[in-house]
Amino acid sequence: MTVDVMAPRGGVMTDEVGTITGELTLEPKVETDGTVRLRVQYKGAEEWYTVTGAQIKVPDPADATAVDRAAQHLLDRFTH
Repeated sequence: MTVDVMAPRGGVMTDEVGTITGELTLEPKVETDGTVRLRVQYKGAEEWYTVTGAQIKVPDPADATAVDRAAQHLLDRFTH
């Protein structure tokens, strides 16, 4: 699930390169330990960056409903 957005005022802070702005693509990724992390890239670019502080741990990574809820919650921070 990816979402294209225009960066909010002040941009999006990343762990790797600091703040990025402009047209962006957001994507939640699920890790094997159940952590759902939001990552971002400049729209159309190949490099992905971790959005600072945008992670939620779900108790069971096999619980698709919980993972989807966590991913949507992270995306909602930038789409609403």
